[in-house]
Amino acid sequence: MAPTGETAPLLGGRECEAMKMKSKPSLFSPATLILFAGFIISLSFSYTQTPLLYTFRVMVCEEFYKHAPPYEGTGDRCARNEIDAGAATQVAIMGAATVLCGITNLFVAGWEMRKYGPKKALAIQTFFPAIRVVIQAASLFIGARAGVVIMQLSQLTGVWGGPAGYILILNTIVAEITEPAGRTAMFGRLQGVLMLGVSLGLIVGGVIAEEFGIEKPFEAAGISFLACTAYVLSFVPYIDPRDLSSDNDRNKPKGFMGFLGPLKVLGYQKMRLVDGRTVKHYGIFFLAFGIFTGVLATGYAPTLIQMYSISAFGFTTTNNSLLMSVNCLVRGLFLMFVFPHIISYGRLAFKTTDLPSSDTPPESPLPTHPHDIDPLPAVVADQEEPTKPPEPVAVTQGAGFDLFFLRWSLLIDGIITASSAFAAQGWHMYLVGSLLPLASGSAPAAKGVLTEMVPPNRKADALQAMTFIEYSATLTTMGVFGFVFSSFADIGKSYLTFYCNAAVAVVGVLILLFSRFPPPGSEMIVDQMETEPLLSDETEEEAHES
Repeated sequence: MAPTGETAPLLGGRECEAMKMKSKPSLFSPATLILFAGFIISLSFSYTQTPLLYTFRVMVCEEFYKHAPPYEGTGDRCARNEIDAGAATQVAIMGAATVLCGITNLFVAGWEMRKYGPKKALAIQTFFPAIRVVIQAASLFIGARAGVVIMQLSQLTGVWGGPAGYILILNTIVAEITEPAGRTAMFGRLQGVLMLGVSLGLIVGGVIAEEFGIEKPFEAAGISFLACTAYVLSFVPYIDPRDLSSDNDRNKPKGFMGFLGPLKVLGYQKMRLVDGRTVKHYGIFFLAFGIFTGVLATGYAPTLIQMYSISAFGFTTTNNSLLMSVNCLVRGLFLMFVFPHIISYGRLAFKTTDLPSSDTPPESPLPTHPHDIDPLPAVVADQEEPTKPPEPVAVTQGAGFDLFFLRWSLLIDGIITASSAFAAQGWHMYLVGSLLPLASGSAPAAKGVLTEMVPPNRKADALQAMTFIEYSATLTTMGVFGFVFSSFADIGKSYLTFYCNAAVAVVGVLILLFSRFPPPGSEMIVDQMETEPLLSDETEEEAHES
């Protein structure tokens, strides 16, 4: 029998991780279960997305004719610039409230993961949206101004459960169960199944609204969220919450500052080069800044396309559902089947012998594994505060292509968005909706780059911080471009918003040019003041004397 006591040889964590993902995945493998969970959760969130925009237009129209003369004539009585502008304003307020609550939900979900584990945290994220859609269904019966206010206030439930939290948790699980070389592709597959769920949910929600009434998609969403909660509790694999934290979490500040602790990963890092010099590395900072600008440019595009299609081409709920469904379907198929191959072949083209492999750098000046440590001399035992070795940052071979792909996909996305302004017929919007996904992949590429720039025990913090950046940018774009669209709609030139989006996308690409991976063979220096208890005055004096 193999030894099982303390003297038994230890199996390295990276070897176990590689064994899990290198074996051929079965139907019920952890990766498949996670991908299916992402599909059904995104499906549930999407039932009400297009009907929600239509209900705002209807309720704003109801409120408008309470104070305006009755409509006389043929056609749609809500087809007025004032109503389009008012609906865009209310949608912008709704979006801002949604993302603001989503940002709070992001930190709540991160705390729940570390407290209860990703599995229970994900179940919480799917239960509270069921409560939200019930409130929204009730607001439809009230209508007009009061219905709009109740609809907007329903987003407060997003603090406990919403898209920010479940996407963060799913990405964290993927990062934990996937080996570094396949992480970017797996991020792409996850976003791909999310898009497929959104695609199906949009079209099904639009059809249900047209055939059975505008309130039915909200009822269907409530039932679907409860089914998702049962699935998560039954099939999502369990991950110990202790695996998500670094060894120094016990010394992190408590309370509000501890709540915001993961954001520290977005600052500069102190890196020790191979020659022993210490430098400041700003790769993650410029990556985060560039992603913020990129989301600011493209985050409003789906809502903008729908709002523009309604006002310029008279799209109905079904038309917009089909438009967004085509967009998400193409995006999902691209991310699932094309994006992983692009990353694979691109990494082969960018692969060099200058970068260390995904394992610990062989030239590391300090040991990072137990079997690498030589017997210590007796004099070391007298030291009260042994020096903690830096945390290694190993970059996967060819990972530079991820950053290259990120820049170009954002640029192409901005160009296609700008071309939407030239649409003269309804079918042009369907063409734009099917072309935009071909420039997607920036989000999974950014996550892949991010997880390469940080040590393994900081992945969860880094993903939480990057999700915070994305949702902060979404909050900004919903507010800024929502009112920009409203202003242009007032003068009948709402198409100018597309040009503004493209200009900001170019700025995002320029910022990403400053983002770089850590120098080859470098190691992150952990700030001892943050990770170790403060020395007493007496001990500090002894340290100086020694």
